[in-house]
Amino acid sequence: MNALRYACREAAASLWRRRGASMLAMAAIGLAMLVLGALLLLTSNLERVVGDWASGAELSVFLRDTATDSEKRAVEALLDGEPAVAGRVTVTKADALERFRRDFADLAALAGTPEGNPFPASIEVRLRQGSGASQQVSALAGRLGAMDGVADVRFDRQWMDRVAALLVTVRRVGLAFALVMMAAAALTVAAVVRLALHARRNEVDIMQLVGAPYVFIRGPFVVEGVMQGGLGALAALLVLAGGFWMAQVWWGSAVAAALGAEALRFLGGGTCALLVVGGMTVGGLGGFAASRTVS
Repeated sequence: MNALRYACREAAASLWRRRGASMLAMAAIGLAMLVLGALLLLTSNLERVVGDWASGAELSVFLRDTATDSEKRAVEALLDGEPAVAGRVTVTKADALERFRRDFADLAALAGTPEGNPFPASIEVRLRQGSGASQQVSALAGRLGAMDGVADVRFDRQWMDRVAALLVTVRRVGLAFALVMMAAAALTVAAVVRLALHARRNEVDIMQLVGAPYVFIRGPFVVEGVMQGGLGALAALLVLAGGFWMAQVWWGSAVAAALGAEALRFLGGGTCALLVVGGMTVGGLGGFAASRTVS
């Protein structure tokens, strides 16, 4: 405990004495944590939106104008016997025309007349949440598409899977970039701590001559790196929170409405804590690497 108190006191004094160089190290770690935090903030909100979309995914079966009543009943029977189907709604040609005129009032004049209605009748299928792999529902869509009287089948979850795969790629590329920045930040911390070590070289030599334990000699430099990393990560979180708040004020409602989702959320407390711990770890590794020159 005495060693920890001594290390913290000496590290804080060193940070203040070389505050210009320390600010540089904190900025390097803060930038790396800011990139990582922004990446997690973006992908977590997008994944939540895609998850909400997927839970309400629908399968739309468009019928031919020439479909007979028996063909329609065959399609409905197949849907009613499928465990993944939570319900279905039949949309007639007249209903489809009315929907178009209601949703696109500016284009209502182009929709034609009820006698020349260009929209097909359809069956909108609501899928059960967590109804199984998308391949299973895709197989159902394939069976429906091969039935008589069916013109086309649209499955929302197919393109959602593509969006989810794109998000995974973006997250991996972003994490790789953030790791490179953290490595650079650790090297910056090591350089700053090494400067502090050289400035106190005489004091370190005297401590070695009197047989002081290495925890007292190297401890302040490691703690100095940890402090730089923690302060840099905290600064990054403050900047990220401020930017998120301003974005929410300016564009939050518009973005949420466009995505059809609830209000966007900031990072959770656990994620914020991990970012701070990550910054402290990066700084501590840099301080430890620099203190290894003490022999």
